[in-house]
Amino acid sequence: MMARLEAVTAYEKALPGDNPFAYLNAITQPTLVLNGEDDIMIPTINSWHLSRNIPNAQLIIYADAGHGAQFQYPERFLKHAIQFLDE
Repeated sequence: MMARLEAVTAYEKALPGDNPFAYLNAITQPTLVLNGEDDIMIPTINSWHLSRNIPNAQLIIYADAGHGAQFQYPERFLKHAIQFLDE
């Protein structure tokens, strides 16, 4: 319980510096970022920040989906994943 509390507390703190996401620029692997528009566990804005700061990132946001967007729309996700991997 204490470890979880520490993790949640650390997660809520703002990252330091003018560009707190600069470390993401070091990711060189093409990255697919997926989120549901109504995700309450990982706010959609976090996915947007990831996609804006990781080179070669693609962002897909599923409307009317929550944290398990890929499970709510499995056929759509499969098409997107295959397209991403084929590129």
